[in-house]
Order: sequence, then C-alpha cells, then structure tokens
Amino acid sequence: MSVRLVLASASPARLQTLRSAGVEPEVIVSGVDEDNITAESPGELARLLATLKARAVVANLTDHGTVLGCDSVLEFDGVAYGKPGTPDVARERLRAMRGRTGVLHTGHCLIDTNAKQELRELESTKVFFADLTDAEIDAYVATGEPLVVAGSFTVDGLGGPFVTGVEGDYHNVVGLSLPLLRRMLAQVDIAWPELWKTTSTYTYDEDVAYSYDDTRGGLPRAQAAAAAVDSLLPKGGRVLELAVGTGIVGAELVALGNLVHGVDLSPAMLQHARLRLPGHVLAADAATLPVADRRCDAVVAIWLLHLLDDSEPVIAEVARVLRTDGVFITTTEKTDASRYADGRVPTDARSQDALSHLVATAARHGLVLDGATTFPGPTRNTGQTPLYTLTRFRRT
Repeated sequence: MSVRLVLASASPARLQTLRSAGVEPEVIVSGVDEDNITAESPGELARLLATLKARAVVANLTDHGTVLGCDSVLEFDGVAYGKPGTPDVARERLRAMRGRTGVLHTGHCLIDTNAKQELRELESTKVFFADLTDAEIDAYVATGEPLVVAGSFTVDGLGGPFVTGVEGDYHNVVGLSLPLLRRMLAQVDIAWPELWKTTSTYTYDEDVAYSYDDTRGGLPRAQAAAAAVDSLLPKGGRVLELAVGTGIVGAELVALGNLVHGVDLSPAMLQHARLRLPGHVLAADAATLPVADRRCDAVVAIWLLHLLDDSEPVIAEVARVLRTDGVFITTTEKTDASRYADGRVPTDARSQDALSHLVATAARHGLVLDGATTFPGPTRNTGQTPLYTLTRFRRT
C-alpha cells in the first residue's frame, strides 16, 4: 500500500527539503493562528504548534494519511522568537543576535490515521551568527526575507552568509529534521524508502519548459513585466506569484527588492523556477492555494487568467489569502493585445481576463479596482508591439 504523506505547512523550505530527499508530499495548510499560543518554554512552544497544525489537518481529512506538522522557534536568551512581522522588530532582533549563539527548535508531530498513532518530538540545533554590521542588517531587512521566517533569519536563503555555523542537524534549521522524521516514521512501520515510491511521476514535456522563456520574449519581457508590477506593489511585504512558471518574472521582482514566493502546477516549469527562486516555490493549484487566510500582502498573476475557463475560483482564493488592504495585480485583456498585434479584429467572445468581467467578479469577493499601468511586449513579426495592461485590485 502506498504512503500518503501530508505536510501540514505552507513553508516552501520544508517542502523543498523533502523534495530534495526524494519525497513528494501532499501539502495541506492547517490555518492555525500561531500568534496567541503560549507554552512554558520555547521548545515546548515549537512542539505544541506542530501538534496543533497536524491535528487541524487530520480533522479535515476525508481519507487515511500520515500527517506531519512542523513549527520552528528560535530561542535566544531564553526568549522564543517566531516571525518578527515588521522591519523594526526584525532589525532589533538581528542586532541583538549578531556575534552570538541561539538555539533553533523545530517541533515535529506525526499522526498516522491508519495506525492511530500520534508522535510528538523536538529537534534543537545551535546556530552561530556572524557579527553583522548595521548596514548589513538594514540591507537584509530591506529584502523582506527576515520578516516572514522564525528567528528573523534563514540558513538556506539570503541569510545564509550571516550564519557562521550550526551544531546539530542543518536541515532542522531549515525547518524539518530528516533524521528525526525517519525515526518517527519507523515507529508507525513506514520505512523511509517507501516514500520514494510515492514521488509523483510527471509527464509534462520538459522541452517546452526549457524553451519557454526564449519563445516568449525572454529576459527583456520579464524585466518589463517585473518593473510594471513593482510600480504597483506595496513595499516590504510578502508577494505570492501565481503560475510562477520558470520564475523569470519572479526573479526580476526579487532583484527589485521584493520577497517572492511562487506556485505553479507544472513540475517541469518548477524545475527552472527552483533555480531562480530557491526554496520559495512549490507545486500548487491557484484555485486551492496552500496558504492560510489573510497571510499575503500581494498576489501577482502574469498571463494566467486568460488561460482559464473560469477565473472566479482563483479570484476567490486570492481574496482569501490577502490581508486587508493587500493587493492583487494581474494582466488583463491579454487576448485583445494578441489580437491587435496579429492584425485581427476582436470578436464578441471575451476572455476570463476581460476587465469588465474581472471587476464584477472581484467585487463579489471584496476586491475593488485600485490602479493600473501598462508595459510593452516584444515586437512581433508584423512589426507591431503589443501593449500589456496590469490592473491592481485592493482587498477591502
């Protein structure tokens, strides 16, 4: 019988850790609110949060599975540091931590519904921080990365050069201890190699993904799109890009100072996106996002909605994950841009990215039209250059 491993976490780093080890889990986000939960120690807090996440996902399963919940907390001077949330808090923490040592606790809770067992474990790893300058701290905080990770740092991302060493399991600092997970699985009679057999087999043509960028305007088009998106984005927030594709636009948004996570359905596309956005992309359907309610400051969809038969499920998900005053930025009227560039006459049939359709659909989900801009695409064989429209909706 195949193993159904469910990861009860939205963390791209945890998902990537499992994938790098040959495991393709199913991702279901728990939606547990971490802010109002306390425990007697930082380690116990990490274990409690992991348990609550796993139990919340199990409660909504419609079939048996093995659910893994994880949560990380940095202990520094006896205090539990989760996600800082604001630049000022992140800056203050990094200044306190520089040149010193903390302990990264990751709680693990494994619930196997077939065996009817719940296992709760904690892995702790010492982390040694570099003696950062104020300028380095300010630059790091400006990237947005430390705002959304436990302890205000990463070891597998932009913060890697600021960690001089670890004592213990490196993967635990990323967010999930593979050796501990292997031992926990053995207690419910699941051998680690069995998980390799459950890795999904994909059939998407890799050749299409390999040539995708070059056949669609390449870097110049991506840079033009990213600059236009950036002009409409709030600064310093978490950006989720739907249909991230090869990550070419997302990487340009990062270069402009944004913290970007991406989702896509195509594993072949994601192979390329992981090189451009390491640890920040995962496989997911834009209509069923593995993100808790009200967690994103911005959602971006470039050349997606015109491909859909029905854009409303995606817009409903966007509204669900956006914070109040968060923004949804999407290309609109792409079909018409292509028609005009090809010298064709618009038909009466309207695409799912038609602005009139989107305004009405967005309004049903608490999104209001809030701004727009344009950017040029690559010049076509006809000598005409399509002008793409970006439209911004704000969550009320």
